[in-house]
Amino acid sequence: MGLLRPDFVLFVCLFAMLAGVIAFNRITRTHKAYLAFQFVLMLWPFGQFSAKTTELLEFKLFYLKLSFAAIGLLGPGWLFFVLVLTQLSAQLNARKAVLYLIPAAVTVAAMIWNPGNEFLNLAPNSDEVRYGYLFWMLVLVQLCYLSITLILMFHAFRQVRSVHQRKQLGLALIGMFVMSGFTVMDLLVNVLLNKWLPVVPGLTSAGILLSCCCFTVAVYRYGLSDTLSLAQRDIIEHMPIGILIVDEHGKVLAANKAASPFVQTRKGDVFSMESFLAPLQPQGEVKEFLYRYRYHPEERIQTELSLPDAAGRYISMQISPVAGPMKSVLGRVVTFHEVTELRKLIDEMNRKNEALHERNLELITVQEELFRVNQKLEQMAITDGLTGCYNRRFLMQQLEHEVLLNIRYRIPFSIFLFDIDHFKQINDTYGHLVGDEVICRTADAVRSVLRRSDILARYGGEEFTVYLPHTNAEQAETLAARIMQTIADNAVDAGDRQVKITVSMGVVTEEPSEGREDIKEYLRELFYRADKALYEAKHQGRNRVVASSSL
Repeated sequence: MGLLRPDFVLFVCLFAMLAGVIAFNRITRTHKAYLAFQFVLMLWPFGQFSAKTTELLEFKLFYLKLSFAAIGLLGPGWLFFVLVLTQLSAQLNARKAVLYLIPAAVTVAAMIWNPGNEFLNLAPNSDEVRYGYLFWMLVLVQLCYLSITLILMFHAFRQVRSVHQRKQLGLALIGMFVMSGFTVMDLLVNVLLNKWLPVVPGLTSAGILLSCCCFTVAVYRYGLSDTLSLAQRDIIEHMPIGILIVDEHGKVLAANKAASPFVQTRKGDVFSMESFLAPLQPQGEVKEFLYRYRYHPEERIQTELSLPDAAGRYISMQISPVAGPMKSVLGRVVTFHEVTELRKLIDEMNRKNEALHERNLELITVQEELFRVNQKLEQMAITDGLTGCYNRRFLMQQLEHEVLLNIRYRIPFSIFLFDIDHFKQINDTYGHLVGDEVICRTADAVRSVLRRSDILARYGGEEFTVYLPHTNAEQAETLAARIMQTIADNAVDAGDRQVKITVSMGVVTEEPSEGREDIKEYLRELFYRADKALYEAKHQGRNRVVASSSL
């Protein structure tokens, strides 16, 4: 009947629960931490019921020490399990783990040594156990561990936003309180008040069983973070981008298969960025990238590098920090993405763009040349090739527009029509070259006297026309006299002789009024009057001005 003691029954339940977790769950990091934690807890009921099965004092003392060793490891087990459960295990390195274990290890070692029976003392031929000051030191250390663990749990509970994670942490907290409550009850009833109260076996074991039920539900039902971690790990492993995860000291925590073509490293090795970039130092961006990697670990940095191999590969390397509490950097994620094909496409596109740019420049040059040719053609279409004056067609187009405005706003204007006296005789006597020079010099002389708004046009042969806007009869006569004088002062050399130039001019001055609808007919009438005045000037002896109004 001794095997049916409460501690044995509770041990069997704990063992069945442990087997169920292993059988029905995919073992993840959280499951591993929980299984180790539950295995330590199972030592307490195992040691308690085993001590009741023997009468030998040495074996009984061994089993009791084993059960209390489980209690001694309960504090750090709690702490490590909570760190994994709250996703804070990344902060746990070897040095911190040793520091966390030292108080528990010291108390367990003192308990096993049991100097002077100051931890526990068994009376011969009796089940009575007396506890010394080392026992109470164990209790005090466990309370300290429990306080630190509860602080971490409450802090993580406030930070978590996910409903499932809050439920998971809430169940873990309930389990811790249940275990603590039953342990305190066991301490009060069976240790402090054992002289006055009957012994109640299995209190701490019952607390362990109930708390493990809470922990199992927390891990099994609400352990979504592990599911996400597994999914993320599978995704990372099958990604075509090389991924390397290192801690703050450069120790490799994880690396996927796609990273192997770029870095030959394994989990636990130290990845040296300086050694990796040493063959690439001649590239300009490497020094800046390495500087930011060393002195700005909190920044995301990226660069593109050309690997020194025969294949001419290019990689895009990006480094992202893994942030911890208080903006601390717990590690980094280094990604390697081969961009050789993309770089080739970009280079090819750049070459095509350069060729297209050169063709565009050639096209722009051709367009500019066409523009200049068009301007020249346009200029040739409206000017006289010999004198550079406007031709008759352009003059008539301009006059249609100008005269229409003059009629609308009643603006006075004048028209000169003149030709060179005895021009046929000059051609016959001195030749056509001298005749052309006479025409050009005459046009230059007239142009030098005219205003910018006046229009000089070659009307035909040796005949010229001047249009003078905003010019009344008096102003026209004054300007005509100046033109006559300027032409007369302008002589052309013909070998050893000089050819004097004179012109005969007919002047028409108009102060238009409304009622002129046919502009072309009006212009023909004006030029008829100017031509009639010109012939009158020739009839009167040439080298003179005749106004149409004086006829």
